[in-house]
Amino acid sequence: MTTIAERAAAAAGRTDTAAGPAADAPPADDYTPMPDPMADYEPGEDDPEMVPIHIAWLRVRREIRSIAKGQKYEEGRTKYNFRGADVVVQHFGPVTLKHGVHVLPVNVATSYGGKQTKSGSMMRECTVTVTWQIMGPLGDTLTLQTAGEALDTSDKSTTKAQTVALRTLLLTAGLVPTGDRDPDADRIERGIDAPARSAESYRDELLDPKTSPGRIQQIGYEVSNARMLGSRVQNETGEWETLGDLGRRIHGERTGGGQ
Repeated sequence: MTTIAERAAAAAGRTDTAAGPAADAPPADDYTPMPDPMADYEPGEDDPEMVPIHIAWLRVRREIRSIAKGQKYEEGRTKYNFRGADVVVQHFGPVTLKHGVHVLPVNVATSYGGKQTKSGSMMRECTVTVTWQIMGPLGDTLTLQTAGEALDTSDKSTTKAQTVALRTLLLTAGLVPTGDRDPDADRIERGIDAPARSAESYRDELLDPKTSPGRIQQIGYEVSNARMLGSRVQNETGEWETLGDLGRRIHGERTGGGQ
């Protein structure tokens, strides 16, 4: 079988083999794709198990149980504990390496502005939105997005903002608790078995001249929640009056609103 170029050359009375394929070239239909280099891959002793990304990430989370707020920020009256980006990366780095997980930024959108400090110097503010791919040992990925912002007097606001976005990604996607004591653990609330106050005790507090208008309003909320607004008590003149009416009347008298 001849090519179009060969037939054109023959019609012109010449032989032109340069335009055609080499004589020993295989037909186009016989093309064989390159083999998959991972097809026969067998993990070595130090290599991660070849599992999907959601399984690999789950194993990472299982090993990172908590990261405490062990660092302190103190500037003037502002003081708080926090988990720095370096500490978070130190926890995640070896574990992600162990399970063959890569955390890769694939897109970074930035915006900039300026802020003036109390001393009058200018700081550059950077806000970033970073799109991340968390890649597993098989090459499959999870795509996530986090934001970060930072201020800097020099040229590092972008780097700082991306670092904040990375810390947010790892802590959020990893659901990493602090392991600290719950700040509400010592909070005492009235339980369902706690003894309720009597209508008479509320009446006595309402009639006490030392009870402030603010406290009278609070008593109104307590009485309402206890469904005692309609409870009848004897007022200061010995007449029967509901707690709701008594509270409104006393509050009006002490704030100058009258009845």
